[in-house]
Amino acid sequence: MYALVDCNTFYASCEQIFRPDLWGKPVVVLSNNDGCIVARNKEAKALDIPDLVPYFQVKDLLSKHNVHIFSSNYELYGDISTRVMKILDGYQADVEIYSIDEAFMKLYTKIDYKAFGLDIKKTLFTNVGMPVCVGVAPTKTLAKLANRVAKKMKSQNGVCVLDTPDKWEWILKRVKTQDIWGIGRRISARLADMGIHTAYDLATHPELKYLKRKFSVVLERTVNELNGIPCIPLELEPSPKKEVICSRSFGKKIHDLKELEQAISQYAARACEKMRKQNGLTKTLWVFAETSRFLDHSYARQKVVKLPQLTNDTTVISAYAKEAIQEIYRPGVPFYKCGIGLLDLSTRKHEQLHFFTPRQSERSRTLMKMMDGLNKRYGRGTVTLANAGIEPSWSMQRNMKSPAYTTRWADIPKIRC
Repeated sequence: MYALVDCNTFYASCEQIFRPDLWGKPVVVLSNNDGCIVARNKEAKALDIPDLVPYFQVKDLLSKHNVHIFSSNYELYGDISTRVMKILDGYQADVEIYSIDEAFMKLYTKIDYKAFGLDIKKTLFTNVGMPVCVGVAPTKTLAKLANRVAKKMKSQNGVCVLDTPDKWEWILKRVKTQDIWGIGRRISARLADMGIHTAYDLATHPELKYLKRKFSVVLERTVNELNGIPCIPLELEPSPKKEVICSRSFGKKIHDLKELEQAISQYAARACEKMRKQNGLTKTLWVFAETSRFLDHSYARQKVVKLPQLTNDTTVISAYAKEAIQEIYRPGVPFYKCGIGLLDLSTRKHEQLHFFTPRQSERSRTLMKMMDGLNKRYGRGTVTLANAGIEPSWSMQRNMKSPAYTTRWADIPKIRC
């Protein structure tokens, strides 16, 4: 059996952990630069506050209902996610971290699954303060649907177990194809043209081989999973990424080349850090910068750079990215965003050496390892390149950001007894 543990309105719930005065009150969280609403707790949803809409469009509505508003606090969310996953690792099950707020668990022994789910729910709320729902079923796809039911049906008390065909068939008849894990709107529309509207229609379609030919083997696996046949295994060790991209919108429009160079240097450092976490190397950079697409004369350019050797050295990659951004820059253009991509990643294990090109030096590798170690121990940005700037004015706006309660000594909550 598989269990899917999913945190409820994760970002908003993280904000409430250290603010018990917000329990039962509407809370929303905004995206980068306080642009759009990306998370709402159940009280905010009950007020019909829309999701993924620009903040300025609903500012009056939020004020009218006394909604508590927060900027994204990624440091806090990442640490709370780590705490949740560590607790799940303590159970006798294999755990796949599917996203920042979701994890699949494979259960090998027959137990009281309802009691198991309730125990996880109670433990995470008691130890971390995070409310979750748990779905248990014989496949990952059915576990996804079970979790959906656990969230929507109060009678389930946050835990839904689909352990027999009659239970999951009842659910399949009430779920649209577009709500099935792995099936989007386009495939759902094509299925609708074939008279397949619900998950049950898909699961009981007589021509499985025809569906495989018309769509793909992925859909065939989904059909089998809906019928209780496991086809999607746990990914205990995520496969290395083939590319790493780091980009951000600026807190203000950038007109100055120096500021644009600082931004691309900072993003290059972050991308390199991510690449080194998977022991990766790159030889191809993709650098871009653009204005807002809503301008009458919008401007966007990109440049692909081939490096002379495979490397994960921040200083080397930042230098080439800086040269690329100098070619992209145009005086007087109000740049809104820039970014860098590290493409065609390979690992050191499969590093292809060239007779005429030296490999990355051991001194460089040691320096990067030391840099990552210091930043991990003392916080991101403790050691960085000087050309990335010190507290630059163009940095992402987070004017309503909560304290980093769990990752910064100065922000640890104080309790008065």
